[in-house]
Amino acid sequence: MKEIKKIAVLTSGGDAPGMNAAIRSVVRTGLKKGYEVYGVKRGYHGLLNGELEQMNTRDVSEILQRGGTMLMTARSKEFMEEAGQQKAKEILEVFGIDALIVIGGDGSFRGALDLSRIGVPVIGIPGTIDNDVSSSDFSIGFDTAVNTALQAIDRIRETASSHERCSVIEVMGRDAGYIAMEVGIGCGAECVLIPEVAFDLEQDVCQTLLTGRNMGKHHFIVVLAEGAGSAVEMAQKIEKITGIETRATVLGYVQRGGSPTAFDRMMASLMGIMAVECISKGKFNRVIVHRDGKIKDIDLEKALAMSKTLYAGSMDAVRQLF
Repeated sequence: MKEIKKIAVLTSGGDAPGMNAAIRSVVRTGLKKGYEVYGVKRGYHGLLNGELEQMNTRDVSEILQRGGTMLMTARSKEFMEEAGQQKAKEILEVFGIDALIVIGGDGSFRGALDLSRIGVPVIGIPGTIDNDVSSSDFSIGFDTAVNTALQAIDRIRETASSHERCSVIEVMGRDAGYIAMEVGIGCGAECVLIPEVAFDLEQDVCQTLLTGRNMGKHHFIVVLAEGAGSAVEMAQKIEKITGIETRATVLGYVQRGGSPTAFDRMMASLMGIMAVECISKGKFNRVIVHRDGKIKDIDLEKALAMSKTLYAGSMDAVRQLF
């Protein structure tokens, strides 16, 4: 096995609270292992431009509590092409980088897999608020996003109660309903609508709201995953059908910011440590995952071949609560 002297870390895709904690963990663990550690600015885009800087412990001081990513992130169409991947490898060789750690989602890991296939040793760390990394039960940033959305909805509920309204609140998650599901349970929403489960607006939503109103309830919360529809359109339809005054709120990017929760900080730190440990043991082309309550490493290609869906009984359980 080639002796490892220099490693690099980058963040790719959407930013997520806790990414800085993972960067800090990688840098400090790497330095303790005797490696030179480099940070790649602006993800794969920055890698192609040679935006690599050597990092020390002071560079990652006071970032544990910060949201976003100090290394920044950007999309790169050029990297998606074979020529771009070859260029990325050449840049890493120019800087003498022996292994690359990629913090991001499945899309970022596919880029890492492409690099591994042309001889670049890589390690992946899951970081996305959507929690849709197929190989991991949790990804960095998800817990913070859920808590941020929950706090916002608790405030919206007070206005909905004061004005006897229905509030349709759209949360992020792309094509996954993990944020909506946890937030819906946490805030006691009347309805939770997610992409994974088909729903009928009149029977599953409007009938539920009218039944509640007839029982004496005067305000309602409907949590909608962005992949399941538009909050604005949903609110208009609900008001037209039920006659209940309805307002839409799209939480948007507020869910991606803010100081990471203790859980996200701890998980990011442990994943960063394990990523460097894998490198020190010569275990390359792995993804660090949270599975069955433990931090583990699994083969990158196998990780990307996995599928992940919400627990089949989740919606049935939710209906019992509502």
